Amino acid sequence: MAEVHHHATLTPTKLELLPDWMARQRWYAAKGHQPRLRSLWSWRLDDPSGAVGIEILVVADDSGTRPVVYQVPLTYRGAPLEGADHALVGTLQHSVLGRRWVYDAPHDPVFTTQLLELVLGRVTAQAGSVSDTPEPAVVARCAAVAPDLRVLDSHVLSGEQSNTSVIYDAVDTAGAPRPVIGKLFRVLHCGENPDVVLQTALAEAGCDRVPTPVGDVSAAWPDESVAGGTARGHVAFVQEFLPGVQDAWREALAAAHEDRDFSAGARALGRATAEVHQVLATVLPTEAPTPQQKSELVERMRARLRDAIASVPSLAGAADAVDDLYVAAERADWPVLQRIHGDYHLGQVLDAPGRGWVLLDFEGEPMRPLAERSEPDVALRDVAGMLRSLDYAAGSVAKDNGLDRARWATAARTAFLEGYGESAGRDPRADAPVLDALELDKALYEVVYEAHNRPSWISIPTTAIARLVAGSRS
Repeated sequence: MAEVHHHATLTPTKLELLPDWMARQRWYAAKGHQPRLRSLWSWRLDDPSGAVGIEILVVADDSGTRPVVYQVPLTYRGAPLEGADHALVGTLQHSVLGRRWVYDAPHDPVFTTQLLELVLGRVTAQAGSVSDTPEPAVVARCAAVAPDLRVLDSHVLSGEQSNTSVIYDAVDTAGAPRPVIGKLFRVLHCGENPDVVLQTALAEAGCDRVPTPVGDVSAAWPDESVAGGTARGHVAFVQEFLPGVQDAWREALAAAHEDRDFSAGARALGRATAEVHQVLATVLPTEAPTPQQKSELVERMRARLRDAIASVPSLAGAADAVDDLYVAAERADWPVLQRIHGDYHLGQVLDAPGRGWVLLDFEGEPMRPLAERSEPDVALRDVAGMLRSLDYAAGSVAKDNGLDRARWATAARTAFLEGYGESAGRDPRADAPVLDALELDKALYEVVYEAHNRPSWISIPTTAIARLVAGSRS
């Protein structure tokens, strides 16, 4: 058991050590700001050998207009961890233990192993400020069909944005490979994370269109902005990992580049998408949209339009035509509201041999508040997201290679819609006013993104906006 040295001093302190390092991390949300941190809470895991300290800090960053809560897992070592210079947060002087090397814990095998042990129910979370004391605020839940695993190795998945994912090279009791992936949520929110809730619900319903969950970890931490002063939410999620597979974005991009027909893949993707929507509508609540809900959803679209015009003023000329399309959508009949993916595109789908398309990352659009992402929504939003993604595959080839793939995109989009309709029993084009408005909303989101990140790519979404507006007028 790790001993907590209550009267020890640290130089620098943890809150002095973290800001410069946090500001450079891809998951840090306030880009361009220097973090102003305050400690909210912490908990620990024990190193069986007693050599490595493991502490999971929960800190608030007050550098922006409102506090953002981050989860920062750290390990403390008495000597450098070989091969982990890239994960070194810094060093500090402990008045009892001497010099300590502080690492970003997902890169430390002691932490990653103990985190999986926690999920599997084989170790207990420990209090952050008291030695040898379980922490009841941390709750680990193991899936009913979770395999009995032994970790051989682990590594952090590169390219992560808002979270950190750890790939585990693991085996079951028979020695068969059973790789899993653990996701550590870096920005913490009060409430259940949709990624955990939806994938778990789908898997428990027997749907194999998502990776099989292994388990999750939730915690409660002090938060003055929450009623009662305590927030509770998910902090980690572990599930099946599918190695050596390719995502749908790479497959579609290669097909577009070669001008190879992608209709069969797109049609199968449409069927898989509808299957997931049908299961979610069966196992989680649905509701008929009220006029007020429709009005609120359309008003969010109008807010997106205002943001896009602020980023690209030339769009102001299309504002009236866009609003006409929104008015038509609000007056139309809408399908029931249900839980959906919420940030659906080709990069969120894997092509698993013998299994077909498998959907990932059900957290929803990362810039939306968690409460919004957890609300029932119209499933056509996911359909619109995939239509935009197929359009982007064609647009990317045009940008990179100067090749016109408009016909390729039309064929792929049509096949996706046909496949969805075959499985759902209703063609999404039967709800064209709503679908067009949602696709337009997604294109406006893309405009804002491209204006801030890739201005030379802005023609991809603006061309789609012009097409949708022209279609509405005709």
